[in-house]
Amino acid sequence: MDIRIIIRLNELINAEQTGSPKELASKLDISIRTVHNYIAFMKKEMKAPIIYDFQRLSYVYQEECEFNFNAVEK
Repeated sequence: MDIRIIIRLNELINAEQTGSPKELASKLDISIRTVHNYIAFMKKEMKAPIIYDFQRLSYVYQEECEFNFNAVEK
């Protein structure tokens, strides 16, 4: 998994601007299958409450969630 894609995907989901899986694949320059793999990874491993909203035509977070992608330095 490429963290840059996860960060961009998170931004698009927060903005409710992913579009369809096909449109999202185009925005991220990845395949539709890879889109599904990233969504599945975020749902399973990151516990992201992602659903596809057919009225908004976008992936959305079912409830508020926040991720911290900043590197922690010690």
